[in-house]
Amino acid sequence: MSLLDTFTTAILPIVTVTGVGVVLGRLRDVDVEPLNTVTVYVLLPALVFHSVATAAFDGATLARVGAATLAYIIVMLVVAEAAGRLLGESEPLLSALVLLSAFPNSGNYGIPLSTFAFGNTGRSTAVLFLAVQGVLTYTVGVYVAGRSGGTAGVAGMKRALRVPLVYAVVVAVAARWVGVVPPADGTAMQTVELVGEASIPVMLLILGVYLAETDYGAVLGQVGSATVLKTLVAPVVGVVIVTVVGFDDPTVARTFVLQCATPAAITPLLLLVEFGDESVGDVSVAEYASTVVLVTTVLSVPVLTVLIAALEAGLVV
Repeated sequence: MSLLDTFTTAILPIVTVTGVGVVLGRLRDVDVEPLNTVTVYVLLPALVFHSVATAAFDGATLARVGAATLAYIIVMLVVAEAAGRLLGESEPLLSALVLLSAFPNSGNYGIPLSTFAFGNTGRSTAVLFLAVQGVLTYTVGVYVAGRSGGTAGVAGMKRALRVPLVYAVVVAVAARWVGVVPPADGTAMQTVELVGEASIPVMLLILGVYLAETDYGAVLGQVGSATVLKTLVAPVVGVVIVTVVGFDDPTVARTFVLQCATPAAITPLLLLVEFGDESVGDVSVAEYASTVVLVTTVLSVPVLTVLIAALEAGLVV
């Protein structure tokens, strides 16, 4: 498949729907919090449950994806921390650099991208990646954002117990193990699928609105380190982990690498604002994080086009 075909098939749908969100965010004052709540508590859990319950994965594959995701985020946390300290970064910039480098946008961006690129197997792998990342985001991520722990940090970590997508994975895995998953062509599962599929365009629209609200002019020159770590280093780490862990299904392995290569996520921005310090020199943490998200998202268009073409050709894994 040519680069143009790859872009048209996998990247263009992402860019188009996200672009609609950007335009909407520029033209109207859109409150994305209600949309985000519906997505997190209804649409995304339905997508996760249906994808995991109907995925043609065995238990070993599920375990490998979970272990690989955990390994990836831990390695990126260590690499970003080491890089930040070597570059002489201080708090709160160091924590921002670590979080934005380690946690990819595996939800709003990664699930739709993996679906368009690698079909149902790609989507199922992506939602497993997101489930593990969700737990780590509200535990390790909160600790890094606060660095001092304390009451706020503990309260933030408890959010992991209220993340519905985690329970959706648990219920889906349990249903598969017991053998009580409803028929895929039955009314129940088709309803769950319909609700879950709605999450894909909604997540992209939310991403677009967030990007429309980003004021990046004052911080653009300070995000080079985070951009390099997220855009170039993260995919390499993903390839190394896939090689070490080993996957029987090459599509699962390729989707995992693709998830690692997605741009910086919005969630670290929220953690930094809530639990971290407010300023990085002359700019705010929110401005710094938003700019990293914007720059890595823009750069992801050509980078991921090439990566998907390489993955499909078997040149990477």
